[in-house]
Amino acid sequence: MTLKTILLHPDPRLKKTCDPVATIDDEIRQLADDMLETMYDAPGVGLAGPQVGVLKRIFVMDCAKDKLGIPEPMVMVNPEISWVSEEKNVHEEGCLSLPEQYADVTRPKEVRMRWLGLDGQMHEEQFDSLWATCAQHELDHLNGTLFIDHLGPLKRQMITRKLEKWKREKAREAKSSSWV
Repeated sequence: MTLKTILLHPDPRLKKTCDPVATIDDEIRQLADDMLETMYDAPGVGLAGPQVGVLKRIFVMDCAKDKLGIPEPMVMVNPEISWVSEEKNVHEEGCLSLPEQYADVTRPKEVRMRWLGLDGQMHEEQFDSLWATCAQHELDHLNGTLFIDHLGPLKRQMITRKLEKWKREKAREAKSSSWV
């Protein structure tokens, strides 16, 4: 497995609509393994293809929060929402492509999703709470949408400016540590 580089906003690839995956093959399975390793290393609960520069309809997630720390990784290829609840939920969201930036986002509380698994079979499952939020967030990535796109223009601008400042600080830290 290989750690992938996570693209940061405003990389234009994060705003592209992804192409469907034609077949489940060894390349897709390897990509899924690499994405899971990258997500866990970051650490995060979800990661979509475009976040690692792969404009394919694939994402991984693991929202397991049990005390034993037993992972529950999921890989979704060509996912789609087949149902959403009328009831909404507000959840503070963050994103590996917008490090250290968070905001409340309103989404359907429950969703049912259908996707192709790495086994080549169609799967369908209903999600709620953090799992539902994560699945919708990652599906948004496949459609070129970031969580900040669900915010008002002022809040979106503020987060973008904070991220630009964060990136400048990280670049300065890297530069000063390379002089040592």
